[in-house]
Amino acid sequence: MRDLSALPDLRLALLQGPLVWHDVPANLHYFSQLLAGLEPVDLVLLPEMFNTGFSMDSASQAEAEMGPTTQWLLQQAQCLNAVVCGSLIIKVAEHDYRNRLIWARPDGSLAHYDKRHLFRMAGEHKYFCAGEQQLQVELKGWRIRPLICYDLRFPVWSRDAQNTDLLFYLASWPAARRAAWNRLLPARAIENLCYVAAVNRTGTDHQGYTYSGDSQVLDFMGETLLDAADQEGAFYVSLSAGKLAEFKQKFPAYLDADPFVFAPPLSKQ
Repeated sequence: MRDLSALPDLRLALLQGPLVWHDVPANLHYFSQLLAGLEPVDLVLLPEMFNTGFSMDSASQAEAEMGPTTQWLLQQAQCLNAVVCGSLIIKVAEHDYRNRLIWARPDGSLAHYDKRHLFRMAGEHKYFCAGEQQLQVELKGWRIRPLICYDLRFPVWSRDAQNTDLLFYLASWPAARRAAWNRLLPARAIENLCYVAAVNRTGTDHQGYTYSGDSQVLDFMGETLLDAADQEGAFYVSLSAGKLAEFKQKFPAYLDADPFVFAPPLSKQ
């Protein structure tokens, strides 16, 4: 059995800013500038569809599984000696497009999570195929589960059956629904007894929808450790495994959780 309290702190950088509609070079340049001045971190989080904006034009905006944006993520991970994550549109097969979160490691290896809950109010379910599995990855001994935007509204899919230490969401969450964002994130931290990180975009998209940012990190009690509000830039936080271990020992609510299994199963990469 692992000793959670013995794990090193985990340092995160959340990158929040506006996105240029369907302009991959402009968006990659913007984030390259932010990453160039980044302090040493273990994990970098970018918003949902950070290279194109939240687009339903899956056929025209999709990249191959090892396309230019994935290669860019790997290059950044190697330069920073950190894991770098963002979601983008990936073509898996003919008529099979995914909103895919890429977990790019500095050693050149990849893991991925395909968005499970597609935002039907924007028609996402018409242009993308839903993911079939959760993903759990490890970093410096931390157990981490990545999810995407609309997944936040579904507590069963977010529920921790794997003793997760950090749950994070990459999003394009409009300002019109920021109240739900700011209420659901603490709930996910409290019910899972884990840290929660969430990164969102700012600015206005091509349809006139505004995004308030509100990228944040919460502890296992739902208390705010970081709140980027509506500012642009890179925002940092360090997470303590020792504090998490101490809280779970004093308040082991997870021992009384209802047993369940996920179908489809968890993917470990």
